[in-house]
Amino acid sequence: MASSESAEGRTVISKVATILMAYLYGESHSLTELTAVCDLPLSTTHRLVSELAHCKILDRADSGEYRVGIPVRQIGASKRCVIDLEEQSHFALQDLSYTLDVTVRLGVLHEGEVAYVEKLTGRRPVTGFQDARHLPAHATALGKALLAFSPQQTVHAILLRGLTAFTPYTLTTPERFRRALAMTRLSRLAVSHRELTISQSAIAVPVLNSEREAVAAVEVLVEDPVSALATVRPALDIACRSLSRQLGYAKVTSPPRGLNACLTRGQTAESIFLPGMGSAQFQ
Repeated sequence: MASSESAEGRTVISKVATILMAYLYGESHSLTELTAVCDLPLSTTHRLVSELAHCKILDRADSGEYRVGIPVRQIGASKRCVIDLEEQSHFALQDLSYTLDVTVRLGVLHEGEVAYVEKLTGRRPVTGFQDARHLPAHATALGKALLAFSPQQTVHAILLRGLTAFTPYTLTTPERFRRALAMTRLSRLAVSHRELTISQSAIAVPVLNSEREAVAAVEVLVEDPVSALATVRPALDIACRSLSRQLGYAKVTSPPRGLNACLTRGQTAESIFLPGMGSAQFQ
């Protein structure tokens, strides 16, 4: 335990700063670890950490350890993550587009929509975030992949705005949309089949951080989601897991081994991707 003399003369702000700086060297710490690392008395550490947790600056896990709270992570990630994504995703999008010979997009949530950059087929370069375009979140594979791994209040805000029908296949009821997000969370795969435009479909996979929250998503435009799944899904998984590691998120869990891992008896790929629609929609 730290001596009272070692903490003497330090302001409350400096003590709090020392506690927060400890998270540069680990995602979670016990009260005992913070006391030792910060060289503070146990009673002082307990009082300050409790106040930080009350303000949601820190979050107490079920194990009793403390980690940085979601609001603070969102503040830190709002600008840095976009910059890092632009830097780290450039070659990943190029390689993915070249390998599959398709248009590839990377998107992030921004004010209820998806801001995205893309790599078109051919030798055209990846667009930059300064010229990012926007898409509706609910009618795109990118949006579903992002919302499925976002806080519930984010999904609720999208539903409150209403789900605009862009085509006859757009999911416009909260029940069907929430069911689609639930399946995306289970399979870590989002599909939009003619929901934004009649002529366009897409498959997307989220880029997850160590807390299983989506910091971005990568989407591949396809003609037929079911027939393209076997070739597109493995490449998307590799690209997104690679981006997660490059962004510093080491704790990335393994994806399901194939679509069959997500299907129960009697289910088909069509029923999973398009709840309430028959396989004829894919023809």
